[in-house]
Formats: sequence, structure tokens, C-alpha cells
Amino acid sequence: MDVFALTRKLIDIESTTGMEAAVGEALAGELTLLGYNVERIPVEGDRFDIWATAPAHPKPELAFSTHMDTVPPFIPSSETAERINGRGSCDAKGIIVAQIAAGEKLRAEGIHVGLLFLVGEERDSQGAQTANQQPRGVKFLINGEPTENRLAIASKGTLRVELTARGKMAHSAYPELGESAIEKLLDAIHEIRKLKLPTNPKAGPCTLNIGQIEGGRAPNVIPDHAVAQLLFRLVGPAEELRKQITQAAGDKAEANFKLEIPYMELGTVPGIETMVAAFTTDIPALTRWGTPLLIGPGSIHVAHTDSEYIEKKQLLEAIDLYSRIARELLGS
Repeated sequence: MDVFALTRKLIDIESTTGMEAAVGEALAGELTLLGYNVERIPVEGDRFDIWATAPAHPKPELAFSTHMDTVPPFIPSSETAERINGRGSCDAKGIIVAQIAAGEKLRAEGIHVGLLFLVGEERDSQGAQTANQQPRGVKFLINGEPTENRLAIASKGTLRVELTARGKMAHSAYPELGESAIEKLLDAIHEIRKLKLPTNPKAGPCTLNIGQIEGGRAPNVIPDHAVAQLLFRLVGPAEELRKQITQAAGDKAEANFKLEIPYMELGTVPGIETMVAAFTTDIPALTRWGTPLLIGPGSIHVAHTDSEYIEKKQLLEAIDLYSRIARELLGS
């Protein structure tokens, strides 16, 4: 298989979350040509996950996995001597190809792995949640995300909080007759920013991003409603942090916890450089798919940007790394 050509082929099929059917069909076709048994696992509408195995080995002990969806906007592929550019080049279509190539390399050695490609990772891990209801008995799951070919010893979790403040409208010339929801929201955020966030000796500090603030009706109206979206990157259990956020908001704003993805500590293999993934993955939603490991080519720092790319050298190195890790895990 031509690794670079297949990477570009997949990039050139738009698969923004919710629109993965076309790339799923293309992948199913490629895997069928390579001689795999390909199962489409229905997720929602025309969207499906892919589970591919060698015909004579339908119950492998190890699976390679990553996601087929991308963030918007669609950016078609281009290529230089050193790089492949385009949306999904490193997150995660190049990784898909590296995992397929590693599977082929291992199969030539008589080692058989499964290939699990999922929809929806960029939004809510819906594909992973569906796959988790249908585990296939694998002992190890090697998940692919752009870690620059370093094994992640841990991945931070996510706690998303919607902070809502309510006030009373009035003419801005008479502020004493109203109650500013925006001022109350700002006060609540100020108190939350003063919290001493937890740290973890393995994963580092919990961090906070104030991602969105909106509210008010017009410059000359005392605002009666304001909302902020906060996102914490977790490095441990979230129960105590939830209590602290609620207490800090006090009577100024209501804290609604919209999403929690847990912090995860992950498997490693000796002799491979390690890192901590400050981002979340499908792994917390794949608890029934064996011991998880996280590694992949490409840099998270260019993922989700208009200059996303993957280094060709790193893509080829990933094939050898995936093969090496699988050999060591299955040999042990």
C-alpha cells in the first residue's frame, strides 16, 4: 500500500463530525481489498464504526484504534517533500493509515490485530460509546492521537461548566433600578479564577479556560442574563473541584456541569519516549476494550488549525512503533 497516497485520499474525503459515512465507506473498501473481514457497526443515521479483522483470526488480542471524524472546516490535502497537509492529516487520518500499515506488517509476520475506526471523537465520542457496548475481547487497545510518536503515560480529563447569572432589566440611565447579570457573572468568574486548582505529580496542573461569555441585550439596557462556558482540564477526580466551583459561584451565578471526561493513566512499553496528553481522547469511552495505550504521529499543536500537517518521516516511524508495541504486548 502507498501510505502517502492513501493518507491524501482519506484527507480529501470530507468527514467533519456527523458526516463520516463517505470516509467510512472508502476505508471499508480499502480494508476489504487488503483481505480483511469488515464489519460496519451502526452508530446513528448513516454513520458507522469499522471493526476489521483477518478472516482466519476473528478474535485478536490487540486492536489499533483511532477516529475517522475531523473538526471543521474541510481543508483538502497538499503535499511537499517532507509533509502532507490538510484537515485530518495528523488528527487522525494519517494515523489511520499508519495503523493499517502496521497491521499489514504484523500480519506478514503471523501476528494478527484488529482495526477499530470510530466516528464522533471530536464531539462526544459517540462512536466509542457504541463500540463499548459491543466489546470483542481484546486485551490491549492502542489508541492513536497526535503525540509526536511518544507514549502518553496519562491523558487529562475534561470538566465543562456552564455558568449562568440572572439579573433584572432596567434603563442604563437608572442602574439602581436594575441588577446586572453581567456584573454578577464577572464576580463569579473572578472568584472561580482564585481557586487553587489541583496538581498531579504525573500529569501536572489542572487548567482553566474561559471559552465563551455572552449576555445582555443592548449597551443602554441593564442585562438580565449572562452565560459563560468554562473548561477545566482534569488531573484527577472532579468531585472536590465541582464543590469548590459551586461554592465560588455562590449566589452570583449557577454552575451547571455539562460534561465530564475522566483523567486517565495509561499503559506504557519500556524504551519509548513518554509524554502527558493534555487533551482528551476516545479512551475513557472504551473501558471494555482492554488495557489502553496512547501514541501516534503528528503534533497536537497543529491539529485543529488551518495549517494542520503530518511529517512523512514521522508517519513512517509510527508504522514501526505500532508494530513494535504490538509485538511486545502480545509477546508478554
